[in-house]
Amino acid sequence: MLNLRLRVWRQPGPSASGRLVEYEAREISPDISFLEMLDVVNERLVQRGEVPIAFDHDCREGICGSCSLMINGVAHGPMRGTATCQLHMRSFSDGDVITVEPWRVRAFPILRDLVVDRTALDRIVQAGG
Repeated sequence: MLNLRLRVWRQPGPSASGRLVEYEAREISPDISFLEMLDVVNERLVQRGEVPIAFDHDCREGICGSCSLMINGVAHGPMRGTATCQLHMRSFSDGDVITVEPWRVRAFPILRDLVVDRTALDRIVQAGG
């Protein structure tokens, strides 16, 4: 089991200021995915009456790309060629500090926490690009 410290970008809305907030992720199985780890952290936040971390996910199979995050400053995290949903926690070590942020590009403005507005990309995909 892993005990981690997360530094997660929290931003309540598109026009609000955001900041990194620290969370403990205790007793995390190395066999679960990064998104499943965020699910566990969110369950614990909800149990304490706190607002869960908003993040995008859809297929959780590495196909759609909606789970894209910056993990320790690297797109999708430390495993090259792996979507965030396919990144397993065994890629990290007990005691690690992990910084999780949304993609920061003008075309994808932050809507809330780790969720960005992907409308510009969706238009390209719908047009067959």
